[in-house]
Amino acid sequence: MVLLVEDDPSVREGLGLALRRQGHEVRAAPTGEEGVERLRESRPDIVVLDIMLPGIDGFETCRRMRSHAEVPIIMLTARGDDFDVVAGLEAGADDYVVKPVEPRVLEARIRAVLRRTVSEPSSVERHGSLLIDRAGLQVLKNDVKVALTPTELKLLLELSRTPGRVLTRQQILEAVWEHDYLGDSRLVDACVQRLRAKIEDVPGEPGYVHTVRGFGYRFGPR
Repeated sequence: MVLLVEDDPSVREGLGLALRRQGHEVRAAPTGEEGVERLRESRPDIVVLDIMLPGIDGFETCRRMRSHAEVPIIMLTARGDDFDVVAGLEAGADDYVVKPVEPRVLEARIRAVLRRTVSEPSSVERHGSLLIDRAGLQVLKNDVKVALTPTELKLLLELSRTPGRVLTRQQILEAVWEHDYLGDSRLVDACVQRLRAKIEDVPGEPGYVHTVRGFGYRFGPR
């Protein structure tokens, strides 16, 4: 089920109709406050969230939603400006789409995000204090479960699949987001920052997800 939070009635109705034609159940909300309430009530599979909303804006709505659930969130931005995109990613969004929205593009992004929740072949790995359960889609740090969004989990699974190997941002984009536009590399950097905040003892001095300057990222305990 898709929760669509959009204040413009014509956009809300148009996108809702297009998504239903693609086979999605859709719940809609015109404000951020109502969107948070719908999230609590209906437990959607994914949220499509506009940035420009009356009352609390999309950034604050995203943060409030993140405090209640690890549901994937795609933000709709009227501009491709770095400020909106980066602020949305820092608030916890998994992806973004620039308005005016092409329904087929939004549908592709939704399908890509939802595919990240698919289970992998059975394998439990321990890396230092991290235990990664690929089949159960769980991560434990010091035997305590770490709450990761589907995108953060998919990123960790990709990086940890081959410890010690450097993955470029382009490779990560294609594997995790299924994008092929390098300009979206800020998706990777923002998600790495959020992942580090959850799995590293000191996020500013990472012991698992290492930056390889000029290339990308490498996974592996020091």
